[in-house]
Amino acid sequence: MGFRLQAIRPEDPVDSFPDPATMGVALGYPDGLLAIGGDLSPERLIAAYTRGIFPWFNAGQPILWWSPDPRAVLEPVQFHKSRSLIRMLRRGGWEYSVNNCFARIVKGCAQNRGDHGTWITAEMLAAYTSLHELGYAHSIECWFKGKLAGGIYGIRLGELFFGESMFSTISNGSKVALTALAELCPQAGVSLIDCQLSSPHLTTLGMVEIPRQAFLKRLADNTQASTQFTFCAPKKSILDGLIRHREA
Repeated sequence: MGFRLQAIRPEDPVDSFPDPATMGVALGYPDGLLAIGGDLSPERLIAAYTRGIFPWFNAGQPILWWSPDPRAVLEPVQFHKSRSLIRMLRRGGWEYSVNNCFARIVKGCAQNRGDHGTWITAEMLAAYTSLHELGYAHSIECWFKGKLAGGIYGIRLGELFFGESMFSTISNGSKVALTALAELCPQAGVSLIDCQLSSPHLTTLGMVEIPRQAFLKRLADNTQASTQFTFCAPKKSILDGLIRHREA
């Protein structure tokens, strides 16, 4: 199957995406480039995520839309909590919160991305802030001794949480944030975390790769039957009390 790249104009319908199930893939790594152009309106972003597509581009580039094969995912119930992580949490001082400071988390994720810069541009920040204000995008923050230690943000559609990025201000901050997300997901009705692309760090935490077709099937089964997009979790300690809930 040959590779085709579809151009999308801002005035095109928001669902003018190619079908990832029938598309070829881009050359190089990561594969899965499907379309170029369009805009980052909330309606187009939701249409993209519902189809297993997400935007990823650097400053100065046009908007690029991706659906990798294979897809990196994490089952919250399979999240690996290492002995060293548990020992660290038992020393105390760790808290979590949900949607406490969304913009701060996104800005934190945009920092320290090395020589290649960041894909979290001002345009992306504005777009995901709009999704947050509409109730689709969420942040999970972790705190250590009262100070922000890290966080993760993403989009919730049905039983899927599409993880976008995470960061740390101190060692293990992002790991604790992801631990909190994995613990909260079953309570919030989320059964799968989309990690998009594989990484050695995520693999140690239980991430696996599945074929794109399998991901799209899981996506269709778990988003069409539900209009749930909020992320409501009980305001209580998690992981046997090792991570306390932080009040806003």
